[in-house]
Amino acid sequence: MFDIIGRRNIYFLISGLMILPGLIGLAIWGLNLGIDFTGGSLVEVRLGANPASAQVRTVFVDAGLTDVSVITGSTIDALGMTYLIRTKTIDAGAKSDVLAKLGSAYGPLTEDRFESVGPVIGRETATNAFLAVIGASVLILLYLSYAFRQVPNPWRYGACAVFALLHDVVLVVGLWAILGKLFGLEVDALFVTAILTVVGFSVHDTIVVFDRIRENVSRFPGEMFERVVNFSVNQTLDRSINTSLTVILTLTALLLLGGATIRGFVLVLLVGIVSGTYSSIFNASCLLVVWENGELARLIGRILPEKPVVAASP
Repeated sequence: MFDIIGRRNIYFLISGLMILPGLIGLAIWGLNLGIDFTGGSLVEVRLGANPASAQVRTVFVDAGLTDVSVITGSTIDALGMTYLIRTKTIDAGAKSDVLAKLGSAYGPLTEDRFESVGPVIGRETATNAFLAVIGASVLILLYLSYAFRQVPNPWRYGACAVFALLHDVVLVVGLWAILGKLFGLEVDALFVTAILTVVGFSVHDTIVVFDRIRENVSRFPGEMFERVVNFSVNQTLDRSINTSLTVILTLTALLLLGGATIRGFVLVLLVGIVSGTYSSIFNASCLLVVWENGELARLIGRILPEKPVVAASP
């Protein structure tokens, strides 16, 4: 049996080291928001001549369009390489004119997608995305507190599960800030969909571990809580790893063989599910033990020293 709970400080340190670079990148660069949040137009085309991204961007700039970014897909088929082109909002006529110039220069050209989003809709999307994550966290906290109502302090189970899912969200968002700066990956509606999927997967895995803890607490009433939790985590360890591994293998295949359009979505799922598996095993249960043992209160007491008591004057 692995002493997972006994090494909890090591796992907390690993989580901190994984999250810290993303938080620094998020503070320095922020997120590279897509048109779903900022407004603008997105065109996806395939070009038979396979030009460089800078050459494609030059055609749009020469047509009078500013703030143009081009992301090149790695998949090349008989119709050419895929290009995702983002620019300010343009109408169908302006789009047809610039694509005609692009096709004459680097064709044959195949248009796969064209969409435009106004800035007002973009702001609403950003607000709704934030509310969706917060709302999901609150509902999960309430549901788990009710589901584990038969054990002492049931709301702690819900709070630890929410902490684990927020760990995964922060890790993915921080990583995306770095990838957005280095490779131009954008935060769009598919990114939010993937984040909510990761939240559901992370909580699902955590619930399985917590449910086994609940069973063993009733089965071994006189046993130390820390030992019961460690035993429960070891019982569910194979199940958690095997379930996650099947999903990871599927997502890896999609990441390598799928198109450029879904590559960001798949990458978010892949990173989030790996993080969710880690947090369910090594963070949520360990935090539950830390809370139960009073270690969290003692840590807060060391960080925030008690105020001196002033004696009352006679």
